[in-house]
Amino acid sequence: MKIIGIIGAMDEEIEILKEKMTLEKEIYFAGMTFYKGKLVGKDIVVVRSGIGKVNAAICTQVLISNFQVDAVINTGVAGAIHDDLDVGDIVIAKDVIEHDFDVTCFGNYKLGQIPRMDEYIFKADEKFVDIAMKASEKENKKYKTTTGRIVSGDVFVASSEKKDLLWKEFKSSCAEMEGAAIGHACYLNKTPFAIIRAMSDKADGSADVNFNEFVQEAANNSVEIVVEMLVHI
Repeated sequence: MKIIGIIGAMDEEIEILKEKMTLEKEIYFAGMTFYKGKLVGKDIVVVRSGIGKVNAAICTQVLISNFQVDAVINTGVAGAIHDDLDVGDIVIAKDVIEHDFDVTCFGNYKLGQIPRMDEYIFKADEKFVDIAMKASEKENKKYKTTTGRIVSGDVFVASSEKKDLLWKEFKSSCAEMEGAAIGHACYLNKTPFAIIRAMSDKADGSADVNFNEFVQEAANNSVEIVVEMLVHI
């Protein structure tokens, strides 16, 4: 791998990376600041995409088109959908789906399915999944790590009803707001990707309170895995 693009949606999700990396250049483009440099001997470009699928997709395309990254890693937080997950636990995506893409009114589409596309379930790079699991086993002694499906939508999931729906429809491990858009852009560009998410809340009626309390710790947990991944990529 020559250059790795690393995306976080919020400042909390990239600040540690910025502190750890050797910064060579800052480039402002499309409303985002791209931090180009090195970390553990690897060439990286770190960027805060902003929240939501459109921001994430634009950011991913800029990384691929303007910075010629060879792979994309998304680090951040998510709300736990699977009942076995607690705040702090890590999910490494096997695949990602846009849960709010809905053309089911036409009768022959599933929730999340995108018309006139060959795929709507975007699969993470298997090698990256394996590297991320091993990195988490080394760096993350306090919390559980699992692989699973991550669903994304332009909505903060904060109700038991929505949480139950996402489990019923997708059997998803967790929900957030960017990963599937990143996977979508990477799929179209034939670029390998990995999505790593630490649970900041339980995606239920107390999600807003838990998120504010645990977002920084959860984001830090995810970042440490990314740093260890870079050693082995």
